[in-house]
Amino acid sequence: MHRFSSIALVDARGWVLLQERDEHPAIDPEKWGFPGGGIEEGEEPEAAAYRELVEETGVSLDEGLQLFDCFSVFHQHTATHDDMFLFAVRADLTDDDIVVGEGRQMIFVSPEEALRLDLTAGAALALPVFLGSDMYRRMTA
Repeated sequence: MHRFSSIALVDARGWVLLQERDEHPAIDPEKWGFPGGGIEEGEEPEAAAYRELVEETGVSLDEGLQLFDCFSVFHQHTATHDDMFLFAVRADLTDDDIVVGEGRQMIFVSPEEALRLDLTAGAALALPVFLGSDMYRRMTA
């Protein structure tokens, strides 16, 4: 089993930052997912989320990430159920504030459009739950 931290970064409109993955990753190539990545040995999920956010988006936050939930995600390429910790934060950012560290592009997407995209296994599981949550409603109020 592997462990991953992902981030649901929500902008002022209530849109969620998603990454269009390229053909290179072993996990879910050419699909859309949250920024994030593997938790290193000895690293806490929250610390990994902050690290991955900087590495993949250039966004550096000192605080504010909240744990939304932990999901068990089946990854076909390893035939394992892996833990995905989803953290969330509201940030007054735009696409211009994001530096793409991995993948084809990383943009804020409306909730309606996000649910129509070809999502990674983790995003397909977690995104609808997050968008229907009280946490998301509070972030967009």
